[in-house]
Amino acid sequence: MKEEIKKLAKKYYTQIKDHREHLHMHPELSFEEHETSKYIRQALEDIGLSLTDNLGGGTGIIAEIGSGDRIIALRADIDALPITESDDRTYRSTNEGVMHACGHDVHTSCLLGVASILKEKEHELNVRYRLIFQPGEEKLPGGASLMIKDGVLKDVSMIIGQHVHPDLTVGQIGFGSGFFMASCDELYLTIKGKGGHAAMPEKVIDPILISAELIQSLQSIISRRSNPNTPSVLSIGKINSQGGATNVIPEAVMLEGTFRTYDEEWRKEAHELIKTMAESICSAHGATVEVNIVRGYPALYNNPNLTTKVQSGISEYVGDEETIELAPRMTAEDFSYYSHEVPACFYRLGTASVDGSNRSAVHTPTFDIDHSALEIGAGLMAYLALELPKTLV
Repeated sequence: MKEEIKKLAKKYYTQIKDHREHLHMHPELSFEEHETSKYIRQALEDIGLSLTDNLGGGTGIIAEIGSGDRIIALRADIDALPITESDDRTYRSTNEGVMHACGHDVHTSCLLGVASILKEKEHELNVRYRLIFQPGEEKLPGGASLMIKDGVLKDVSMIIGQHVHPDLTVGQIGFGSGFFMASCDELYLTIKGKGGHAAMPEKVIDPILISAELIQSLQSIISRRSNPNTPSVLSIGKINSQGGATNVIPEAVMLEGTFRTYDEEWRKEAHELIKTMAESICSAHGATVEVNIVRGYPALYNNPNLTTKVQSGISEYVGDEETIELAPRMTAEDFSYYSHEVPACFYRLGTASVDGSNRSAVHTPTFDIDHSALEIGAGLMAYLALELPKTLV
């Protein structure tokens, strides 16, 4: 089976690469992937698969192949980021200011490759495969949550997904069991004081000074209130003011940040602590504060039993020495929504070249991959899809 799948992945490599380069040249932002959706729909129809579209807010698609009561779902995300690509490659983004800087073009082209491979094996399939092409991973509320509401997990036994990982070289695959990625909440705090002349501080309520104290104090929620065994991050990523100058104290300061963890109970408690601390510090200075915490994605949980089987399949396909156990990350992924509904496994596809190139991090304007990763990505996902029904009861 392994060698047969590898031959099929090689057979479809050029097609998969063409898909990736086309998608990379025509990126679209979250929930705006209209042309991307049309392209995927046409590719699936050319393969000969039945599909359902207009999902997840309008641009999501699912396709099915196979027969039987058991359904295994395979997922790819399709949206891009508001980043201007810096490298002048032949397949550079033609949509200025938008770029596939997180590899979703890779995920989508690999899943289209899986569709072609499964079509070749259609007469042997005794389970159904549901291929999920999901919009809006990069933007709340997350396309996964909308796809679930549209019923894409109905009767699904398990789901797997993969993600590019430039820290690994082509041929290496990373995995992890249990909590693998963090929850992600957005923090918006507006501190309102009393502006005035900077030379007369006694006549103002300084939101700049208050914001500095608050930013420092918020860190004690992590260092003194959270369980040291529970990974947590609270970071302020943006500070802005209403007015202000070298000699002017502004009326208000706006803070934006993120809170991340793996524990849902602690997540809820931390939200209350953030609100209470912000209100008490501002009140002590005679200021007020508006606190808006937007709940984002939950923590991503890789089902241990399924992950063990996936790890075994990865080792069989790429070899034990190329199967890398990865530590949990504090980054977030809306695949996590699926992982709270059905057994799930999310693994990492090495995309860096052996010579050390193509190691730019995701979400940067120089991100790219070694295209040989596409053959491995499509072949491995197809192999796992075909092997998992043999090992899971």
